[in-house]
Amino acid sequence: MLKRDIWDQLIVWKEKKHHPLVIKGLRQTGKTYIVKKFGEENYQSTVYLDLRANIQVYSAFSGNFDVDMMVMAISAVVRDAQFIPYHTLIILDEIQDCPNARSSLKYWDLDGRYDVIATGSFLGVKGFREPYPRGIPVGYEDQMTMYPLSFHEFLRNAGLNGSVLTYVSTSLENNQTIEKTIHESLRSLYYQYLIVGGMPEADKAFFETHDLNEVRRIQKRILTSIRDDFGRYKDLEGNDKVNEVLKLRAEACLNSLPAQLSKEYKKFQYSLVEAKGHSPEKADGLQYLEDVGLVVRSYNTKEVSYPLEGVKIPNEFKVFYVDTGLLISQLGDDVPMQILSGNISAYKGAIAENMAASAFAVCDLPLYYYHAPSGSPELDFLFERSGEAVIAECKSTNNRATSMKYVIAHPEKYGVHKAVKFADTNVGGGEGFDTYPLYALGFLKTAEVKQILPTVDYGQLTVPRF
Repeated sequence: MLKRDIWDQLIVWKEKKHHPLVIKGLRQTGKTYIVKKFGEENYQSTVYLDLRANIQVYSAFSGNFDVDMMVMAISAVVRDAQFIPYHTLIILDEIQDCPNARSSLKYWDLDGRYDVIATGSFLGVKGFREPYPRGIPVGYEDQMTMYPLSFHEFLRNAGLNGSVLTYVSTSLENNQTIEKTIHESLRSLYYQYLIVGGMPEADKAFFETHDLNEVRRIQKRILTSIRDDFGRYKDLEGNDKVNEVLKLRAEACLNSLPAQLSKEYKKFQYSLVEAKGHSPEKADGLQYLEDVGLVVRSYNTKEVSYPLEGVKIPNEFKVFYVDTGLLISQLGDDVPMQILSGNISAYKGAIAENMAASAFAVCDLPLYYYHAPSGSPELDFLFERSGEAVIAECKSTNNRATSMKYVIAHPEKYGVHKAVKFADTNVGGGEGFDTYPLYALGFLKTAEVKQILPTVDYGQLTVPRF
């Protein structure tokens, strides 16, 4: 079993007061496996329902959502199901295929006798599937997103000593140079991760065989499988349907990505998408890729200022694969060897930039960048921390971050901002910015939500006497 960070999040979810949990994410990232394993190890009984394969169970969610009636109906279909109040986990896999099952989460929550985890790979998709006739249970479900393995997870599963991971994390937090042997080892592992990526099947094969040709075959098979599902959905009766137009547009957008990322300025251009229709029609295909979790967008901004969402340019953006290994699998056969030799500058820095984008996405950081109308300066990434916009440059070598230095040197025009450079180097510094090795991207931590308002004890309020 691959060690996944989401396991600890599931433990926290179980131990606190919680709603039914919905886990979203790209297909084949291991959602079903991890949830079933979690049920086996933490509950007396686990009831698993595959809502894509078993349409007979749909009838259990067609009534009035009385929990006892749903339990009885499920038991009639799943003969070995055992419902033990307060000790049973119900897994609703591929819940997007049964809208009524999603609506029922509210009533499992209100009843409280059973824990429920739902998984789905197409939950974010809008506009082509059957609607939820009985509503989505807003306020009655918790949500998590499961991504491909991060570099940190890759290191854990590669057998790297935990004390080394702690040492590196501490050194990065304290801006201390990483010991040379460890630095070179992590640098080498980082190059391997760029090629292998984070899809569990590919990682498992790599750890067992170290055969990059087999990894590449698996990656291509995964992408083919994901493509095969484009536009597929079930109607309310459980019949398979395909939106062929949307499928073709999504495939065309995906096919264009290597060319989009190989440009000097990687702005996504619908003119490079070989599909019928104007930009708005093609945009449906791109939105589909984003909704299923295959890609992430980074938006250009009018200026470098907080909040970034307020200055983004909605129709000017870059598009990156959520898993860099899947990108590498679509490039030339010689690319993996180039990367292993330390050359990741091919495709005009697209590989290093995609790696940074995926690392930020795993930390649930919205992506932005700055590209001046004149073309210069151009900042690779902007993100928000502690109420301010932070500049991040990602260099495939240790090249000078000219644009970042220019912006830092002109605060009267761009404001004062923290800045960081990720490059093929050790921990260091510069004039107004910190420098980190590229592999430090794998040690980023999800931003903690700060308490904005102080807690008030309203019980102490009294009516004043006049």
